[in-house]
Amino acid sequence: MKKGKVVLVGTGFVGMSMAYSMLNRGGINELVLIDIDKDKTIGEQMDLSHGLPYAPQKMIIKAGDYDECKDAQVVVITAGIAQKPGQTRLELAEKNAKIMKQITESIMQSGFNGVIVVASNPVDLMTYVVAKVSGLPTSKVIGSGTVLDTARLRYLMADYLKVSSKNIHAYIMGEHGDSSFVPWDHAYVGCKKVKDIMKDNKHPMEDLKKIHKGVVDAAYEIIEKKKATYYGIGMALNRLVRAILDNENSILTVSTYLKDGQYGQDDIYIGVPAIINSNGVRELLELNLNEYEQEKLDNSCKLIKEMREKSIDKIIGK
Repeated sequence: MKKGKVVLVGTGFVGMSMAYSMLNRGGINELVLIDIDKDKTIGEQMDLSHGLPYAPQKMIIKAGDYDECKDAQVVVITAGIAQKPGQTRLELAEKNAKIMKQITESIMQSGFNGVIVVASNPVDLMTYVVAKVSGLPTSKVIGSGTVLDTARLRYLMADYLKVSSKNIHAYIMGEHGDSSFVPWDHAYVGCKKVKDIMKDNKHPMEDLKKIHKGVVDAAYEIIEKKKATYYGIGMALNRLVRAILDNENSILTVSTYLKDGQYGQDDIYIGVPAIINSNGVRELLELNLNEYEQEKLDNSCKLIKEMREKSIDKIIGK
């Protein structure tokens, strides 16, 4: 395994936003781009490489194929189709599950044994597909989950409370989608509970609901205004990959495999806080959720399992 080697499958807006973020930040030794559109891949490789003289460190960037996965530390999958107007999430899930299956088989044929990060939507379902098809330990297959949702929450909270977003310790949990929730009892500014800060400053508690709604509505608003969202998730993926490459043991809200009754669930990928290092998910943090929050999580899991049972399990041959 080559330390600091990352393979990106899918050179669309999300994948290339991550690649550009990596180029600017450094910390990656080799980046290989793979896409069904070979010409685009070569064009992207050239364009990125021309920025290397101004990058913080030397980096090998190349357009390649799945054989490059064999010695990669991390493979990031951003490929897949975007949801079209009038298309249901199940239809999108079916199409992308077929794509994920194909990609995963190609990755594993190379002899890959690193960590796979999945960002294709619906992300919790697609991560499950990749885990089942790859046969890798579930700790080594991670979805981007609610990493971006959590960043949006921290940004909005920081703006509201007028403090640095780096000092907001709050998480979005559940499905990367409309059924997500914030466990507010576990939300802090520095080392003080958000709820106490709201009381002390006489901020209405209702505003917390508005902030969460702002997070849920953010993607719709951006898509309406500029057709797609990619910078935020590109930065979030870069952050997640760095946590793996640098063996950070950082806490991020990724789509993680729950089993044996964790959070009252079994055999499902969903967004929860987890400790991330070079082996993927070292362990997940099990928070005490109140009744409402547990209900929200159960509902998220129910929606995902229903979609899986309708057709995804057949596609992956489970």
